[in-house]
Amino acid sequence: MYGIGKFRWITIGLIVFVTLPPCNRVALFSAEWPQFRGPGGIAVSGEVGLPVKWSATENVRWKADLPGRGVSSPVVAGGRVYITAASAYREGRLHVLCFDAATGEKKWERQLASTGSTMCHPKTSMAAPTPIADAKGVYALFATGDLVAFDRDGDLRWYRALERDYPDITNQVGMAASPVLVGETLLLPLENAGDSFALAVDARTGRNRWKTPRARGVNWVTPTVARFQGKTSVLFQTAREITAYNPDNGEEQWTYKGENLGSIPSPAVLDDLVIVPGNPSVGLRVSDGGKPERVWKSRKLTASYASPVVYQGRIYALTGIGIACLDPATGEEIWRERLGSGFSASPVVAGGKLYVAKEDGVTCVVQLGDKPKILANNALKGPLLATPAISNGAIYLRTEKQLYCIGTKK
Repeated sequence: MYGIGKFRWITIGLIVFVTLPPCNRVALFSAEWPQFRGPGGIAVSGEVGLPVKWSATENVRWKADLPGRGVSSPVVAGGRVYITAASAYREGRLHVLCFDAATGEKKWERQLASTGSTMCHPKTSMAAPTPIADAKGVYALFATGDLVAFDRDGDLRWYRALERDYPDITNQVGMAASPVLVGETLLLPLENAGDSFALAVDARTGRNRWKTPRARGVNWVTPTVARFQGKTSVLFQTAREITAYNPDNGEEQWTYKGENLGSIPSPAVLDDLVIVPGNPSVGLRVSDGGKPERVWKSRKLTASYASPVVYQGRIYALTGIGIACLDPATGEEIWRERLGSGFSASPVVAGGKLYVAKEDGVTCVVQLGDKPKILANNALKGPLLATPAISNGAIYLRTEKQLYCIGTKK
């Protein structure tokens, strides 16, 4: 263990993730956005009164320069915004940054040297997995397998170099799935062409709690946490199956084997229904006995990069050229709206509006309902590949080189 509270450049890597409520039947905490796709990973915020229109200068509460590339999303907890980045030759230098959520003041920055491979597809980055944060601090995983936990003041809590612990892990095109947290257990999706497994780590110490083998194959799906019949499950999905595990011990609860399921977007949950992105997507009803039953198959909902979101009893999913609204009971399409093309980020919902970040730097704001209405197309300088975060009356957007806080100035 290294004390690095005041160090700027160190040769270590780290990861941790925060406690989150289950994806379904979850109360919305509008002030926080602590993980990928927000509280419970459901991509829905209780915030209202957010800006509809903005530009690189209009309705910008603050913006901050970032020291390197990344496609990880910002997360917000305890009045702080945390984000990761990667820089230097082949992104061998890893960054964790902390900003004041209200003012944009940089509280601290820590730099780590990669201990794993940095080879990846040019579209992704070593700063691809989204960190998790809580009032105590932040937990960050990098595509290199470096895993770290810092407190809110930037002091190191613990660190692991996972590719040194497990040398048969391979990076290849870039690992990008984000960990999730259940209680004090961090659940890490380490699925790749080499040694693949689900790993549960004690969030307080970084030590293993359990490890379960997974099928080898490149995969980028962030797990989804849900409750079925009073039991907590964590859902791991690949192109060939979706499996529910007991987060306490790694015991398999059920599995559904399919073909052409999504290897990037996360599943969504509505009560006992699991919406599994794929080509086509399927709806699974989890029975009292814990065995899933396929209740529909839909080619109107096809998997790409973005995860679907469930809001007020409807499914919203990005297509190749826009957004589709589907009935979760049948998988049938209700409406479809063109937004253009080029989506990597997942859509998020707040105040009855869908916010869709596009690769060209434009964020579309769509009023939801029986008929959609495009309210604005807001352009920023630089591509938008990271999913937006919503907290404290603001929208946090990460471009290639900057972090924007979009909100009316207080």
